[in-house]
Amino acid sequence: MTVTVEATDLGSAIDELEKRYPGFKDRLLDQQGQLRQFVNVYLNDEDVRLGAGLAAKVSDKDEISIVPAVAGGT
Repeated sequence: MTVTVEATDLGSAIDELEKRYPGFKDRLLDQQGQLRQFVNVYLNDEDVRLGAGLAAKVSDKDEISIVPAVAGGT
């Protein structure tokens, strides 16, 4: 699914998604407001945890990918 939002940083982009999809933010962030351990977020293919995190600046040409970790098997 692709969604377009207007935001200046990753945190405000998540806030915009929360307005459209109530409950979204709770699934993405923990009680301290940090990204949940098993959710991977990329800004232009770069893991945001390795950079500025939720404070990462975004522009209208940037792409944010939210990827839940998947595990399983026998």
